Amino acid sequence: MRQSLAVCVLALATGCTAVMQAPATPSSVSQNPSVSPPTVEPDDTPQPVRFSIARVMRDVRALAALGPREATSEAFRRAAAIVKDRFASLGYSVDLRRFDVPGGTSWGIPVDAGETLNVVATPAGSVPSRAHVLVGAHLDTVPQAPGANDNASGVAIVLELARLAAATPPDLPIVFVAFGAEEPRAPGDDGHHYGSRHYARSADRDALLGVLSIDRVGFGSETLACTGGMSPTTLRRALMRAARRLDLPASTCLNRTSDHWPFERMGFTGARLDGGRFPGYHSRLDVFERVDRSQVRRTGLIAWEALRRLRAGRLR
Repeated sequence: MRQSLAVCVLALATGCTAVMQAPATPSSVSQNPSVSPPTVEPDDTPQPVRFSIARVMRDVRALAALGPREATSEAFRRAAAIVKDRFASLGYSVDLRRFDVPGGTSWGIPVDAGETLNVVATPAGSVPSRAHVLVGAHLDTVPQAPGANDNASGVAIVLELARLAAATPPDLPIVFVAFGAEEPRAPGDDGHHYGSRHYARSADRDALLGVLSIDRVGFGSETLACTGGMSPTTLRRALMRAARRLDLPASTCLNRTSDHWPFERMGFTGARLDGGRFPGYHSRLDVFERVDRSQVRRTGLIAWEALRRLRAGRLR
């Protein structure tokens, strides 16, 4: 204190002015307005679009929340509207192909005759006579089941595959279909698979190179790649190669209970992705909480890996 006072007195006595020293500046850049701080250029490199299991499971939940979707019901029509809007939002040309189905008995419950439909999504600018494959899943359920596994799981994967194909179109174009009235209304082949039979009758035999049905894929420890035994196994082999590349468990089987079968009966190459029979099949216990996320993911990854690598020459 005394030293400071002495300095001030001395300064006044000599006529000098005391000057406060400014603190040191942290850097020369901050004191020089002509120098801009470094900037980070945005990365414009397109990022790959990847399979999203979160998106798929949201769709499974939303479809199952509609309750049973018997093919002529209001719940089925609401589900078809959801699928139609999703396809359209991805840039596909969407066609609602309506057809009639008879009354009968579906898994022990009477069902009325009426109109149902297939929701068909074709890539924008696609030429119908050009070689392509068809990927579908049935949208309807038996009257007593919410159908989370059978078959909201398959429809949700189809929607995700459509998103991936729209973002990164494969060499072999894909037409996507949500089939109506796959579930039985009478015994035997002729009382089953109405939507796929309706489509197959008018399909271009030269352009349609293969048909993949994705059905009840939310249960099991491996993915099953199946055929009905009447078509070449070229598509099934492509699915198995994809599973091996991804190191995912898969095996082959013989199956005639999904929408690939009517196409095989008419001479087309067909295959089905399946998870196997599950507890709660065709019952009110087929709910979202019982769908195995890991199994759905495995199936979706295998499907996309196979589809994105397909070439016309390998299927003819």
